[in-house]
Amino acid sequence: MKKALVTGTAGFIGYHLAKLLLAEGFRVHGYDGMTDYYDVDLKRRRHQMLLQTPGFSATEDLLENHERLLQVADEFQPDVIVHLAAQAGVRYSLEHPRSYVDSNVVGTFNVMEVARQHEVEHLLMASTSSVYGANEDMPFTEVEKADTQLTIYAATKKANEAMGHSYAHLWNLPTTMFRFFTVYGPWGRPDLALYKFVDAILEDRPIDIYNHGDMYRDFTYVDDLVRAIRLLIDAAPVRPDSKEDIAEGDSLSPVAPFRVVNIGNADKVRLLDFIEAIEEALGRKAIRNYMPMQKGDVPATWADTSLLQRLTGYRPQTDFKDGIARFVEWFRDYHDK
Repeated sequence: MKKALVTGTAGFIGYHLAKLLLAEGFRVHGYDGMTDYYDVDLKRRRHQMLLQTPGFSATEDLLENHERLLQVADEFQPDVIVHLAAQAGVRYSLEHPRSYVDSNVVGTFNVMEVARQHEVEHLLMASTSSVYGANEDMPFTEVEKADTQLTIYAATKKANEAMGHSYAHLWNLPTTMFRFFTVYGPWGRPDLALYKFVDAILEDRPIDIYNHGDMYRDFTYVDDLVRAIRLLIDAAPVRPDSKEDIAEGDSLSPVAPFRVVNIGNADKVRLLDFIEAIEEALGRKAIRNYMPMQKGDVPATWADTSLLQRLTGYRPQTDFKDGIARFVEWFRDYHDK
């Protein structure tokens, strides 16, 4: 029975990944700081559900507590580590930049140290589509340069990628970084657009639509996302013998067992179409408040997922209208609305 140490299991994506790994026979130990960036009760509900499943155990502490994290790993002896915990949110980073350095840089360094000391089979860590920053060539591919981050959140995630590469090279530590594209679905975060839109529409409050709705996103349904992560666990990169060994379009490093992989739906959806699908699922119209582009935001994201498909044989493809309908069903049930 393979053992996975997963950080951020009380979070949106971490909860869904832990649930999937448990269903597939993994033993999972979750590590989560339960910070109050958003409703802690929602985080506790996720953990409570996981704790009802045999094979799941958890520790509540911050990633910055290296001694505690190492103690957990010493006791659990993980085969793989999936690092999802982070200070999330592009907009929050404009007001609270220091929390991103503490959680995303210091915390990730501690996770890498634990992975190195335990010589895990595979370290997988979350990055973000935000690292593409001001890049305009789409769909975004993993092999293109990404040096124009627009927020401290994106900058910390790019730093994580650089740190991960150096550890993979120095310690021959198989490492995969995945770049998420606009994840949504049941048990989602209250700060995400879908959650805020549904809540506001049901309460007859206006929704803020940035850049006057001229925005496009590659919306990725959470079940698709965690399925991709699960398959990537079994696709650990190896150090290539020479540059000629690297296939075209593969982000595998020529000097380290390190790779970056996009996880998205490989489709860009207009924000106004996304809102119309929400209105359709709710059976009521939104009060729309059109606003200019917000600082640090980008007009469009769109993932090239051919590398993911080549490595795993899998391609996320949940239609955004179906995903929204499932979220609305969960939201109404959870909030009794």
